[in-house]
Amino acid sequence: MTYRHYALRRVPGNTAWLPSLFVNVVQPTDDGRVLVARMSSSTAAPGRWQLPGGSVEPPEEHETLDEVALRWNAARELAEETGLDSGAEDLTLWTVTRGENRSIGLSFLAPPRSEAELQERFEAVTAAEKAQGRVPELDRIALVRSAAELAELKGPHAAYLGPIVTRFTDT
Repeated sequence: MTYRHYALRRVPGNTAWLPSLFVNVVQPTDDGRVLVARMSSSTAAPGRWQLPGGSVEPPEEHETLDEVALRWNAARELAEETGLDSGAEDLTLWTVTRGENRSIGLSFLAPPRSEAELQERFEAVTAAEKAQGRVPELDRIALVRSAAELAELKGPHAAYLGPIVTRFTDT
């Protein structure tokens, strides 16, 4: 969620905010696990496990917010947070979820990748962020094969995460 939505939800008595729209990416490994990531301490949800992704901002006046635009947003978030450069055309709309605070999420499925590539790209993107004096948005990734493995990850989990991991690993 954007910090604007985060801040508005914390104003006592504020009822004027609207739910946010977010995108995320189910990034499988070539052996059937799913990449999950932990938010760093500098974010609005420190320590929370979730899929790579983020809020979708309203389109500019002349632009359309359609599936192509949402897929592009998901690919951008995946690249920014994990270093994985899937093209928007490689992502498939997979499911729609409801998150915390009535937010709506669109999950896109990415093509499988090797564990080595996932680890290497994540380490590179976090090192680049740190080299520029910034705190990476994600501080850790994990690869899970089941809801039971997901439950072993310490810390809060995004409300949608368990159902998505279960749906993916049960197929």
